[in-house]
Amino acid sequence: MRKFLNYALYASLLTFALTFSSCQTEYEELPGENEQETIMASSSTAQLVEKTVSNDGSFDNIVDGSSCFNVRFPYTVEVNGLELTINAVKDLELIEEIFDALEDDEDVLEILFPITITLGDYTEITINGEGDLREWAEKCIEGGDDDDIECIDFVYPITLFTFDINKQQTGNVAVESDMEMRRFFAGLDEEDLISIQFPVTLKLFDGTEIVVDSNAELANAIENAKEACDEDDDNDYNDDDFDEERLDFCLTQCSWLVKEVKRDGVNQTDQYFEYLMNFKEDGSVTVKDREGNNLEGTWSTRASDDGALLKMEFDVLVDFSLEWLVYEIEEHKIKLLAGEGNRIIMQQFCEEDNNPDGLREILRECSWIIKRVKNNGDHLNRLLGFEFEFMGDGVVTLSDGDTVSEGTWAITTNNEGRLVMAITMGDEPGVSFEWLLSDMKDRYLKFNVEGTFYELVLVRNCDGEDDDDGDVSFIRELFSDTEWEIALFSENGDDTTDAYNDVTLFIGDDGSLEVRNATQEVISNGRWFLYRNTENRLELIIAFGAGSNFYPLANDYIIVEVDESRLELKHENDDDGYDQLVLERIMQ
Repeated sequence: MRKFLNYALYASLLTFALTFSSCQTEYEELPGENEQETIMASSSTAQLVEKTVSNDGSFDNIVDGSSCFNVRFPYTVEVNGLELTINAVKDLELIEEIFDALEDDEDVLEILFPITITLGDYTEITINGEGDLREWAEKCIEGGDDDDIECIDFVYPITLFTFDINKQQTGNVAVESDMEMRRFFAGLDEEDLISIQFPVTLKLFDGTEIVVDSNAELANAIENAKEACDEDDDNDYNDDDFDEERLDFCLTQCSWLVKEVKRDGVNQTDQYFEYLMNFKEDGSVTVKDREGNNLEGTWSTRASDDGALLKMEFDVLVDFSLEWLVYEIEEHKIKLLAGEGNRIIMQQFCEEDNNPDGLREILRECSWIIKRVKNNGDHLNRLLGFEFEFMGDGVVTLSDGDTVSEGTWAITTNNEGRLVMAITMGDEPGVSFEWLLSDMKDRYLKFNVEGTFYELVLVRNCDGEDDDDGDVSFIRELFSDTEWEIALFSENGDDTTDAYNDVTLFIGDDGSLEVRNATQEVISNGRWFLYRNTENRLELIIAFGAGSNFYPLANDYIIVEVDESRLELKHENDDDGYDQLVLERIMQ
């Protein structure tokens, strides 16, 4: 059974071969005096090196509660009742998003055992239950008492030499990674002598590189860097460990779009959604509303025992005029809290995100598949899987493979100076709108207005886009003119499988889909589109033609599990529930 969100590839460990000689005249002479400096494997310098190259287990503390080890991918957890497969570091963001969705709920995470943990020395241990995990976690105290040093790293490759008791060289090895270096030291006896070939380059937590030319310089560099950064060894993920300087830098680098506002327990998001905030280095802040009006205020930051604080003062925007605790800085996002019931979430918006020519070129380079469309609050599932072609003369077509509608398109700006894609298509009013660009990733475009009432999400479809993806190829081969029965379909936990007992889905390798009854009569037509999304998960869009009775099955599904005879799909709904579709192949 294959499980999909993405796949981590595990490299096999290298075996180090030290070449030994029985004749002193055959020993390799080291080229420089500094490089002949030897250290004992038990020395303080060697211990600093070991700690620097030890496995950092703090990145998944939200799961295992321990900085001394991490859980090896992939594994499965249940977060507030929702099952997630964690295949990469990026998937940990989903856990925190679920935790942060509601402020007053009790967050519960359960690990589905068995799992494998990787210790600081890269040893792997199988854990069969919660009790075993807690025993290992109790050996590591939260707050940085794990052995690894994370604020400085080696730049590889590095050559190491071994010596006998007479300080005659007995072998050498080139190491390419922290794991190889750690394994090398683990294989030494306490009194073994080794030497490092200098110069050696190290990289600090801020990206600065330093070069050392001796054991003493190496030890000093590591010692000086040990406390230079926050190693984030507490039990949050991607959390609140930042200072006032970093906050000031983040705020002033780009503009910020308001995504959520709650004041005194009342959700005010609709009132302020997509307001554009510009924090200036002189302490002034300008907020542009959706009509293009500028609202002026001031801002300042300070450090506290709880973290960095942001104070905003406005004459008009009273809901923003508070001193806010910056409780999280994510990639392109800042979250603010101010006591009970006060919260603001802002998303970064930079100039390069607002380039009309760039967006036009992106739209024209390939076709675009509709992943989701919502017009005036209504989900238009009948348009899922439809394909846009944006042409250079301002003409746009929309097709489901059988019928083609034609209209016009243009990239303009609204009163806030934000990019808008204006589509006019008389045959299809569902897409005729001025769509506000809200997110742009590698093969993904999202347009929405005022939150949830109008939304259009497009996925790029270029020839050969996923041809080199083995998982995509595997599933496409399964869909080579094969027939499937609906083994399970539930909507927000409501099992409606019985409604589909008498039909099967015939899936063609050309992207077509047929619904057939018990006598093999085609009673509805549809289409499917498979791709790997921006979160590195496999996603399957299923859609049906106009007037179909099978619209409930139409959705953009994440592929959870698949093998030659079974496909499990899941779609997360807006109300935190989910739809589940399981197909089982009818073998001929």
